Amino acid sequence: MTQVTERGTPLPTAPRAAAGRRRSPAAAACVLGGAVAAGLGLGFLAVLVIVLWISSPYPDSGPGGALHLAAGLWLLAHGTELVRYETLSGVPAPVGVTPLLLVALPALLMRRAARLGSASGDGGDGGDGDGDEVLPASAVFSAVTCGYLSVGSLATVYAAAGPMPADPLSAAWHVPLVAVLAAAGGVWAAKGRPVGPLPHRVPAAVRRAAARPRYALALRAGAAGALVLLGGGALLVGASLAWHAAEVQASFLALTGVWSGRFAVLLLALALLPNAVVWGAAYALGPGFALGAGATATPLGSAGSPALPRFPLLAALPPEGPGTLLTCSTAGVPLLAGLAVGWFAVRRAREVSYRETALTAALGALVCGLLLAGLAAASSGPLGSRRLAGFGPVWWATGAAAFAWTLLLAVPVAVSVHSWRTRPARQAEALAPDAEDEWHDSGVRELRWEALRRAAGTLVPDLPQDPPQAEAPAAPVAAAPKPQRRLTIVTGLHLDLTPIPTPAKPADTPPQPLVPPVTGVRVLARRKPPA
Repeated sequence: MTQVTERGTPLPTAPRAAAGRRRSPAAAACVLGGAVAAGLGLGFLAVLVIVLWISSPYPDSGPGGALHLAAGLWLLAHGTELVRYETLSGVPAPVGVTPLLLVALPALLMRRAARLGSASGDGGDGGDGDGDEVLPASAVFSAVTCGYLSVGSLATVYAAAGPMPADPLSAAWHVPLVAVLAAAGGVWAAKGRPVGPLPHRVPAAVRRAAARPRYALALRAGAAGALVLLGGGALLVGASLAWHAAEVQASFLALTGVWSGRFAVLLLALALLPNAVVWGAAYALGPGFALGAGATATPLGSAGSPALPRFPLLAALPPEGPGTLLTCSTAGVPLLAGLAVGWFAVRRAREVSYRETALTAALGALVCGLLLAGLAAASSGPLGSRRLAGFGPVWWATGAAAFAWTLLLAVPVAVSVHSWRTRPARQAEALAPDAEDEWHDSGVRELRWEALRRAAGTLVPDLPQDPPQAEAPAAPVAAAPKPQRRLTIVTGLHLDLTPIPTPAKPADTPPQPLVPPVTGVRVLARRKPPA
């Protein structure tokens, strides 16, 4: 029953309540979609671990331990640190190096669930004939995230009883972070990837600054520089694996002698390939990466030996000793990244100044440094305690090196490209004053202006030949047939309202119209207004 006020108007809360009742099935479907996305990720890893456990000739635990390990791997895919308690020293050892390829599994599933939730309605036939109603983006985002995090909390509790439980504090912010980013990306993609103004709750100064095109160009330039660095890192990793192919094959065969174990090592190496690409980019930038126990690898030299078994990816490292000309040649990768940032930071508009172009290039270098710092932090982590607490590139050093390298070349390259692109416009502007002087000196302008004045019946003012000067008192003029009237518009510019006397014509010549004939115009007769 609809509630009304004293004047008989319906209350606005009734339709909102009805809309909320209609949206409840769709919201429940979104919550279920988020839970299903988390369940699919868990199920995939559980099947993979169970297959490896069945094929292993010497399993360490039963199927329950394999399922607990699968839950721990699912949490590790979100960046959560696992804790290994069974160590020789008895000290718990954290395992925090996340295989970046494994992160794609929960991220893609969560993004898919958010996209499907944004495109789904309640699926019922309402009595009012509205049909399916699509949920707003905020409702889809909240519902899918809640469903995913509910399964994540259960997985954290279940993995606590396994051989490698998850750190609760690490899981408390890593799992929500991945879920929020993936859900936001899915909802944004489902809504057509809108790029509009910021909400009104954001300060006006921030909204005006974000609306400037320099920030979009800086994001594009920074992303281009980061892609060039990652491409260079991938090239370095591939070349090193090919150069040390014999060592890589020997380490792969020496780790285990059964096919199930070799298959597990192969899967682990493939999952760590994106990490190796980021490490290759950090190596080309100069800071390099740490290998535990004080061992480091930089273009200037490698010191120490890794405190880990000869893993296939680690077998491709350069030998211990000072750097060579070949290792120092990797500096060409950040140079190419700086060129890319400078190229993509230039706008094609003519009115952009050199200062704006240089500022955009500097912002692009900053974006590139932030992206590399984030990737370095995601690809590194501890593999134990004490001497193995730091493994991988140092995020702040990698980000600072990326910013410095790209800034060194991006600004001069951007200014040079801007100057080259605007060169034709500057040449045209340099020739424009000469063309205007020729127009004035030839007298064509005065002739056309006089013809226009006579054709318009002297309504166009006379154009003074000399620069405008102070108005002098007019001398007495002899009596004319008709008095002349002058209307001053601007100093030195007058309107001559006296009509030009027409010369007498022979009687036999028909009178010519004062207005020249106009073609292409249809004249309609005046109609009598209705009574």
